[in-house]
Amino acid sequence: MSGFKRLAIPDVICFTPKRHGDERGFFMETWSRKLFAENGIDVEFVQDNHSLSRQPGVLRGLHFQTPPHAQAKLVRVLKGSVFDVAVDIRTGSPTFGKWVSETLTADNAKQLYVPIGFAHGFLTLEPDTEVAYKVTAFYAPECDRGIAWDDPNIDIDWPDVSGEIKLSDKDRKHGPLKHMDPVFTIGN
Repeated sequence: MSGFKRLAIPDVICFTPKRHGDERGFFMETWSRKLFAENGIDVEFVQDNHSLSRQPGVLRGLHFQTPPHAQAKLVRVLKGSVFDVAVDIRTGSPTFGKWVSETLTADNAKQLYVPIGFAHGFLTLEPDTEVAYKVTAFYAPECDRGIAWDDPNIDIDWPDVSGEIKLSDKDRKHGPLKHMDPVFTIGN
């Protein structure tokens, strides 16, 4: 089934492109500014990123960039699968500190749109998983932030993968959301 689906936090949207397939393989349109704008996502992407995670259990996140270089993301899996998560970090939001997830695989072709004001991360579920994502602002190291993937107040129900969770040194140092200064605010 193709189309746009709002998740339990309605600003986060799962998009499944329509696949046109035959015995040769398939074709699908993964991004159309016109189609996305018609469905409430009117953004300009400026950079594409691609990651490879060799093992299941690699956790990348929970990341975000602060203004003036805050990023929205459109995430998809090219090979393998991930448990993809968005956490609402907008002070004043009725869903502040809540999370939503979607399992993205190369086979299901689902994509997750993560708007500005959300921390994002994913856990790889298969070896040699490749993730590609578009962002609306260029990488700015001075605005690069994160929160702990295992923050007990957020309590993400990460899937069980065999072995230990594999984190970067940077991601091991992220603190809980409650210690973060408000960066994104809504509903003043």
